[in-house]
Amino acid sequence: MTAARQERVGTLTARMAAAQALGEVIGAGRSLDAVLPDLQHRIADARDRALARELSAGVTRWYFQLVPILDSLSDRPLKDQLIRAVLLCGLYQLRHTRIPPHAAISESVETVRKLGRGRATGLVNAVLRRYQRESDNCERLVAGDLDSRLAYPQWMVTALLADWPEDGVELLEAGNQRAPMWLRVNRRRSDVQSWISSLADRDPAKSPFAKYAVRLDIPMAVVDLPGFDDGLVSVQDAGAQLAVPLMGLEPGMRVLDACAAPGGKSCHMLESADISLTAVDIDTNRLERVEENFRRLGLEATIISGDVANPADWWEGKVFDRILLDVPCSATGVIRRHPDIKLLRRESDIETFAARQLALLQAAWSMLAPGGRLLYASCSVLRAENTDVLQAFLNSETRARSVPMNVPWGVNSGSGRQILTGEAGMDGFYYSILESV
Repeated sequence: MTAARQERVGTLTARMAAAQALGEVIGAGRSLDAVLPDLQHRIADARDRALARELSAGVTRWYFQLVPILDSLSDRPLKDQLIRAVLLCGLYQLRHTRIPPHAAISESVETVRKLGRGRATGLVNAVLRRYQRESDNCERLVAGDLDSRLAYPQWMVTALLADWPEDGVELLEAGNQRAPMWLRVNRRRSDVQSWISSLADRDPAKSPFAKYAVRLDIPMAVVDLPGFDDGLVSVQDAGAQLAVPLMGLEPGMRVLDACAAPGGKSCHMLESADISLTAVDIDTNRLERVEENFRRLGLEATIISGDVANPADWWEGKVFDRILLDVPCSATGVIRRHPDIKLLRRESDIETFAARQLALLQAAWSMLAPGGRLLYASCSVLRAENTDVLQAFLNSETRARSVPMNVPWGVNSGSGRQILTGEAGMDGFYYSILESV
């Protein structure tokens, strides 16, 4: 820790950090992962750092339920984003945590004072105490509106119910659940049963679909995972672990992991077969995570900073036997892990994502060897980013053939399979296999 950072430790409480993080998410459209870590570094106690994460993530998870409640309790619009964030944190504590109500209210009042908004202490106290008195009315308000009850933006509710009329409500509700911690056991260094036996006081579960996946319902810090530093195990959702078995990897193959960061699927491929792997990503900073993962696991690959949509800028022209194209997307399938997606995504983003996905698919296809296989993957549960993109590509590319997927998970969706969030404890993923003919 640098001297400057060390001096700042202890200058924030958990609620101050949560409010400031939420102010950035709500007011500036920044992600929690971008703003919260630096704020947490200014909190002295580890438990309070965890509380800051709990409060900020909880508010974003239930934001579209908390906001109409807050608006109904306020006699005038709250324009100060920081005060609004403190009140949302207070309401979240009263509605969704076991924190005693008197502590939630008194700490919220103290938080606005510490944040330099002393004149708002009376307002914060009055609004939160009014919620206590009128909680029944607030419940009726939420129950009477589907978007508020499900705690999603209206456009997202509409889109998911249209895409999944039979499963949409269940899918939305699953996105509000806390995600389990999934791990991938490194088959080159251990086996699932041996690694499970190293967890003395835990009762992990195996995945019915992902061969090397282990689930911890109560998360652990990675530094406490047995053998983590030695590369025995990595953090990766079971749904993400289903990608590599679909690749049909064989020793000696040239493989491209397009949009590779942070490298989980790259590592899984290298653990699974002796291949020559090239990992490409447009984000140089995120490629550092790929390198870190390779070092920890003792793996080697060619790492390139480049845009897959413009292969001429980095590709030497030698085709690949296998390509994994894990496209940038709305990430609606991983909302339970990143609930701020509800606030950060806009309906207009989906069309932009779909255009980018199609461009990436067309460019990646140009690098595939005849008879080769490309796996299209996304962590979206929206058809516009999955089924529709694949159909548009197949309509224009006569050399591409969709390969049927005989797997026991997911549901048929166009030329691929869609895992709906929550199935067997997994995140939402879409996979489609294409072969060059």
